[in-house]
Amino acid sequence: AAQHWHLQQMDVSNAFLNGELEEEVYMQAPPGSDIPAGYCCKLQRSLYGLKQASRQWFAKLTESLLQHGFRQSSADYSLFLKGRDANMVVLLVYVDDIILAGSNQSEIDQVKTYLQTMFKIRDLGPLKYFLGLEIARTTAGISISQRKYCVDLLTDTGFIEAKGSKSPMDPILHLKADQGDKLDDPSSYRQLVGRLHYLTITRPDVAFAVQQLSQFQNAPCEGHMQAAHRILRYLKLAPGQGLFYKAGASVEMRGYCDSDWASCPDTRRSITGYCTYLGDNLISWKSKKQCTVSRSSSEAEYRTLAHLVCEVQWLSGLLAELGVQVSTPVAVYCDNKSAIYIAENPVFHERTKHIEIDCHVTRERIKTGLIKLLHISTENQVADIFTKSLHRRRVHYLLGKLGIIDIYSPTC
Repeated sequence: AAQHWHLQQMDVSNAFLNGELEEEVYMQAPPGSDIPAGYCCKLQRSLYGLKQASRQWFAKLTESLLQHGFRQSSADYSLFLKGRDANMVVLLVYVDDIILAGSNQSEIDQVKTYLQTMFKIRDLGPLKYFLGLEIARTTAGISISQRKYCVDLLTDTGFIEAKGSKSPMDPILHLKADQGDKLDDPSSYRQLVGRLHYLTITRPDVAFAVQQLSQFQNAPCEGHMQAAHRILRYLKLAPGQGLFYKAGASVEMRGYCDSDWASCPDTRRSITGYCTYLGDNLISWKSKKQCTVSRSSSEAEYRTLAHLVCEVQWLSGLLAELGVQVSTPVAVYCDNKSAIYIAENPVFHERTKHIEIDCHVTRERIKTGLIKLLHISTENQVADIFTKSLHRRRVHYLLGKLGIIDIYSPTC
């Protein structure tokens, strides 16, 4: 969006049949064939259903792209790049679906022609619908939503006509393992949580609520299902909401991190929440329960800082491969001054000597100049939505900060 690149989509027909097997694989003669009894077939290429079919197809595609001058990204193995600057072409593959991006349309057409000579490929034109994601583009920017996926989810669960909710989760509710009677059919709960999890690709506002529900898939209770139904009622109000990436925005990176100390009533573990921006555009986020118990809120925030620092370092490498040089140090905002002091002070003492060594990656990145820690008030902490359930006014305020809009709304 910032570089005004062209976006094209392609689809590979019968992708797995292109994979070349490295082992000897035999199969029974298919029904209706002319193969005599007692004989079997030796496969020359992979078939759908083989365990190695997806791996061999990706190996074949990778080999073909490398021969054409592409280089494989070290930050994301499904990403391939060719050329530099104005002639750069970026190819992203997910199984048999391919996205091509670049500023030079003629270079993209050359890649399409080459792929069509190697495989049976359908050219789907400009990118509009990809793996359930709806992409709409104007001169103002690019919008990504999952409206059809969300409507289908509401229809299948019977909530398409339900009364809406203005927040995804009750602010005073703290889910725990024993939240009412056990469900007779836990598979319906697991299926619902799985579908909600895929929706968080474009709906970061429900990431915390879905993370909370994901903890109880082993033995869900009635209270957990009721909390999942509240998310559905929240989605009912605006199923077309999604992320918007402004055209011509700056490429300055910044990050926000927050934690909710000892919020889990069963384990007393804290919640990690962080997000990163490129200019005013949200590009990554996470809401996750920490793997160990923190002895203080400062320690919980310090662990969250370490997770965000690793994310910033990975994104910096990925953007560098795309030709985007991120200016350093990257501003990282935290609302806990004690955590900032721990990160900036290399002296060990009683409050920090028990923290794992990998958490001290924050100190190293401060010394190398990758990040710079800044304090921010809790009211302006964007990552607050990834660590706890909030009231509807707070949710509505942070939606604007996250860049979430509804292009299907008449007021948009």
